[in-house]
Amino acid sequence: MKFLRTPDERFQNLSDYEFKPHYVVIDEMRMHYVDEGPADAPPVLLMHGEPSWSYLYRHMIPPIASAGLRAIAPDLIGFGKSDKPATQSDYSYQTHVAWMLQFLEKLNLKNITLVCQDWGSLIGLRLAAENEEWFDRIVLANGGLPTGDQVMPKVFRIWRAFARFSPWFPIGRIVQSGTVSTLPPDVIAAYDAPFPNSTYKAGARAFPKLVPTTPDDPAASANRAAWEVFSKWQKPFLTAFSNRDPITRGADQAFLELVPGAKDQPHTTIRNAGHFLQEDKGPELAKVVIDFVRGQ
Repeated sequence: MKFLRTPDERFQNLSDYEFKPHYVVIDEMRMHYVDEGPADAPPVLLMHGEPSWSYLYRHMIPPIASAGLRAIAPDLIGFGKSDKPATQSDYSYQTHVAWMLQFLEKLNLKNITLVCQDWGSLIGLRLAAENEEWFDRIVLANGGLPTGDQVMPKVFRIWRAFARFSPWFPIGRIVQSGTVSTLPPDVIAAYDAPFPNSTYKAGARAFPKLVPTTPDDPAASANRAAWEVFSKWQKPFLTAFSNRDPITRGADQAFLELVPGAKDQPHTTIRNAGHFLQEDKGPELAKVVIDFVRGQ
């Protein structure tokens, strides 16, 4: 497999992102992650989605670490400071799950609090369902676990077509389109930083078409099996969706109805935030996570 590595100088002097880089090797590729807070503290695994990277959590990592927790924010393969397979066919839902499984094994993470959004939830929820013993609790924010049996919203279908056919794929502006707040130029540039040119964007281009949208999708059966696990999941499960996300609005209801561990939890709606609620309301979401961990 041919893969690309974004030059380190692309990440110099990023706004509010001064975390020490950490790396593990996954299938001969370098995978980057942020690791802040006490090394022996309970880990909070912060999983980003499409087309962002760990920069999305820059306003959440410091307060979580300051609360005495270990904040771990990986860059998925194909994103951020992690290496990037060069062709879209190198990516599949299953390979992303397998890469993240290797990551958890290499760091020997246990007693995990999973915080996941967008594709971070598609991957993270599968990991939790298939490795229950490693996870203590889950915070789901603007995400889900599609099986292909649901009708996807029109806005998603438009987005998938754009990712597939548009010759123009401006990562920073795409993130901007998913926020309520106006991002300053240096923040947009930080989201563009991992992608010096279009050849680095295969992973970002591939993600939308990997979402299961038909019942016979290659990932559908594994996701249905994960839903079966969550129908019996007794561990604490919290939803923290924003009120201004046209893609995932209402997706929390299925979890509230099905997951036993979601009963009587302090579910919350993050107001005045878009799809990337970490960008719009990062400190507020961080407080939700901290309070949830401390309250269990």
